[in-house]
Amino acid sequence: MATAKKRAPARRRPRKAKAGTRGISALESRLDTLSGEGAEAKARVEREGGYVLGAYSDPLGKNPLIIAVLPIDAIEPTPFQRDLSDMHHKRLADVLDRTGMFLDPVIAVTAPEKGFWTPNGRHRLEAMRRLGARAITALVVPKREVAWQILALNTEKAHNLRDKSLEVIRIFRNLMQETPGKTEKEFSYYLEQASFVTMGLCYEKNPRFSGAVYNSFVRRLTEFSDESLGKALKAHEKIANTLLELDERVAEVVKKLKAKGFVSPYLKSFVVARSNPLRFMKEPPELEDLLKTIRGKVERFNVDKIKQSDIVASGGGAPDEE
Repeated sequence: MATAKKRAPARRRPRKAKAGTRGISALESRLDTLSGEGAEAKARVEREGGYVLGAYSDPLGKNPLIIAVLPIDAIEPTPFQRDLSDMHHKRLADVLDRTGMFLDPVIAVTAPEKGFWTPNGRHRLEAMRRLGARAITALVVPKREVAWQILALNTEKAHNLRDKSLEVIRIFRNLMQETPGKTEKEFSYYLEQASFVTMGLCYEKNPRFSGAVYNSFVRRLTEFSDESLGKALKAHEKIANTLLELDERVAEVVKKLKAKGFVSPYLKSFVVARSNPLRFMKEPPELEDLLKTIRGKVERFNVDKIKQSDIVASGGGAPDEE
């Protein structure tokens, strides 16, 4: 993992295209036969006891897609997805029960050996299981790499930093198993931000890690590596351990501030902001060097000089817990 000297350029959004200039028409989406990956996916559906309702060419990218009803036991969430929200899937189950219809098919891809994975339908799947459903409607995508595009595909529940980071580190490990020789940079599209890998490692070790307090400068000073996934992971682990140690020192200062009567959901953010010189630096430093500087300032933090007005004037920032 290398550190960026300059802020990476923002990802450009595609310009609005002239109406009717891209893709294929409704009639052109008709697909009478499947071949290659499409035929293999269809065969998997039938082997697993599912029923193929039809196939068509996606009107945007022309890729073959299959609409099918799958046995509910034949589909599982991708192993690198975020954790299940108990409240969310129960609420979905209640809505489905009241409407009596399942109108939002999950996306499914073939799993490595048998069955299917859904990269964006975990809560809908669990809601249907909660209702005792025997089968579920799915849009089967023959290209299995779509499973790694969770962040772009998810429409069920907005991701917070913790959700994104945990999914990214799980995707990262899955990529290491399937493509161990490739570089981290080759998968930047799937991982979205290099800092998510580091943050995911932190959240794995400490579920209550205050990632939002640190992510703004970690994101700015981290870029995808030209090293192999394995070597890149070791670099992320080094930074993650440094962040976790820093967070412990910050927590000690916050404890002292609370003992003096300061009350705010932004105390950690305040302590880090007061200790972070990045905004005053003409040239961005290496992330590791910046973390050492911040830690030194945190360890010398004098709580006796802090006033309530200082905390109010800081404007809050990221809350201590997400």
